[in-house]
Amino acid sequence: MSRTLAALSLTTLLGAVSLPCGQAHAEEGMWTLTDLPRGSLRQRYGFEPSDDWLLHVQRAAVRLGNGCSGSFVSPQGLVMTNHHCAVSCITEHSSAGQDLMKNGFYAQSREQEKRCTGLEVNQLVEVDDVTQYVHGATQGLSGEQFGKAQRAEMSRIEKLCGEATGLRCDVVSLYHGGKYHLYKYRRYSDVRLVFAPESGAASFGGDPDNFNYPRYALDVTYLRAYGPNNQPISPERFLAYNPQGARSEGDLVMAVGHPGSTQRLLTVAQLEFLRDVVLPEKLLYMAEQRGRLIEFGKRGIEQKRQAAEPLQYLENSYKANYGQLQTLLDRNFMNAKATAEQAMRARVARDPALQAQYGAAWDGLSKAQEQARRLYKLFVFLEAGRAFDSTLFRYARTLVRAADERLKENGDRLREYRESALPSLSMRLLSKRPIYSQVEELSLSYSLTKLREALGPDHPVVRQVLGVESPEELARRVVQGSKLGDSALRKQLYEGGLRLVSTSSDPMIQLARAIDGEARQIRKQWEDEVDALEDKNGELVARAMFAVLGTSIYPDATFTLRLTYGTVKGYNDGSRVIAPFTYFGGAFERHTGRDPFVLPQTWLGKKAALKLDTPYDFVSTLDIIGGNSGSPVISRDAHIVGLAFDGNLQSLGGAYHFDEAVNRCVSLHAAGLIEALRVVYRTERILKEIIVLGPDGRPMTMSVPPAPTAPAAAPATNPGAAVAKPAAPGAPAAAPAGPR
Repeated sequence: MSRTLAALSLTTLLGAVSLPCGQAHAEEGMWTLTDLPRGSLRQRYGFEPSDDWLLHVQRAAVRLGNGCSGSFVSPQGLVMTNHHCAVSCITEHSSAGQDLMKNGFYAQSREQEKRCTGLEVNQLVEVDDVTQYVHGATQGLSGEQFGKAQRAEMSRIEKLCGEATGLRCDVVSLYHGGKYHLYKYRRYSDVRLVFAPESGAASFGGDPDNFNYPRYALDVTYLRAYGPNNQPISPERFLAYNPQGARSEGDLVMAVGHPGSTQRLLTVAQLEFLRDVVLPEKLLYMAEQRGRLIEFGKRGIEQKRQAAEPLQYLENSYKANYGQLQTLLDRNFMNAKATAEQAMRARVARDPALQAQYGAAWDGLSKAQEQARRLYKLFVFLEAGRAFDSTLFRYARTLVRAADERLKENGDRLREYRESALPSLSMRLLSKRPIYSQVEELSLSYSLTKLREALGPDHPVVRQVLGVESPEELARRVVQGSKLGDSALRKQLYEGGLRLVSTSSDPMIQLARAIDGEARQIRKQWEDEVDALEDKNGELVARAMFAVLGTSIYPDATFTLRLTYGTVKGYNDGSRVIAPFTYFGGAFERHTGRDPFVLPQTWLGKKAALKLDTPYDFVSTLDIIGGNSGSPVISRDAHIVGLAFDGNLQSLGGAYHFDEAVNRCVSLHAAGLIEALRVVYRTERILKEIIVLGPDGRPMTMSVPPAPTAPAAAPATNPGAAVAKPAAPGAPAAAPAGPR
């Protein structure tokens, strides 16, 4: 019942349905800082943030280029985020003889901090509303002309902004085209690893505990942002820690982060396409791929290490997508969405002027879904890359397309190759992550097999790609023959442009070039017949919504800065009441000595020194989604009381709705974090650098306990011990683990 009520929030605003008392005030919303509902905060919690408070949290919050959030926590550019958000960097510096995922890492001096070559940090400086310019450029247009004009105007604005400010400038669509905002970021491309606990502590409980609660996880990593002078940056704003953390149920908490994507404002037709086509096919694909990686990992210790990152990503993604599908299969939820949509359309139809302007928009979006169903398979396999699941192939495609696109005018390029995007693109392209050929062959041969299954062996694209080779033979030939694992060669090809790329004999580049024409063709069809139709009619639906409701609802998530507020609160999962806090003692009780419930030896050796009644993790009603991972959880004083790292199972439908009764954000408690840094890992450098506030609100000194007379843990599992060993740069070949 609560899920149905939560789905009716739009209907409630329309006055079409009466809800029980309190339901209209659900603690939901991923609010932009420019449209924060200050009145609601004041009325409910007696708290109204000032302009300086908002500027403070905006400048202290950061966005990681890999799809996560974080925050500055010291005047020396120290960044706090999740461990699972830094996996690509941790594995980049791991090898068969030095597994930093397993053993952890702590840089005991600044010189020992390790460069994350594929990671960047973005700090939001300013936001401008550029809606009038984009709407003006597209007025009266439709189809291909609409999409072309929209992309050209967005690129024009971004280029002018970048040239005038030197900042990274991104135009972002809000309310599915109802508004367009220009986000201006300081970009820090020199990011270094400072501290990461062992994966056994960071992801204690593994996949069985993922999206579950109670939890006992130290999902934290510290990075540092450096400037061009090889010195740490000095951010003008950073967050201090409240070592008591969230104290009790009912405490007001807020998260400031960058939620990736939600679809709460989509129409029923759009949700049905996700339910009937996108999610079922994606789940089937991931399920078999996951099984293949698990079997590969059983071949040996090194195979298990190489498969760990892509497997973590797959397990997390599979569970998240499965939860989303269950929400869309819920008849009560879909009926509620249909009721809300019908109420909105009826309200528009009662006003002849509104009907004339916006009445046909919903039918236009339905038509876009018909086109999407027709084009989906070719698009997802060829352009979205499902047929070519290989890091080497992604490098090859980037090189091939960059060589062509950079010769064009900025407004005519594919969006990912516009001028404002090139610095981030080249950084990812030139990352020094190692390529594991066996994982590459496994993933590529599987994806090629699925291409043949989906389109059939006689399809012209399949025959063009495979020829007389089997998927396994083609994958083996192009992976073993490619030299693109060498970042220096990629740099040479990127800088050489079309002259070098077009004449390259690298088999992976030849494969990317051979299929690029067909991939570009299906992309153009998708942009002209699906994206343009959705953007045009989505804009009209948004304008109708503004005409009826004003801006009293928040836009869907777009990986831009948002604030969400709620309270520390337990929940009932249907079989039991779950308390909001867990404690250190519970982690030791949960330890079985068998994966994935194995505490690292560092923890076992320090059990006697730890305060076992220290809060460890906690849940709250914060409305988060993937991308919020690494978001600081703060108090009304803008002090850190926790670190968001996950949601519970009931929150997996959060892409489509929020249910205050059971949707929960899972966070690391500030008290547990500081106790672990102080006692278990003895990170004196970090404790001296961060600002920890005492009961009087003034900074206090955090000391580490005296060194034990005997080692508390074997050197191989001590994060501090890993520093002295030589590093071998590298990372698994698959995509970095996404936010949970």
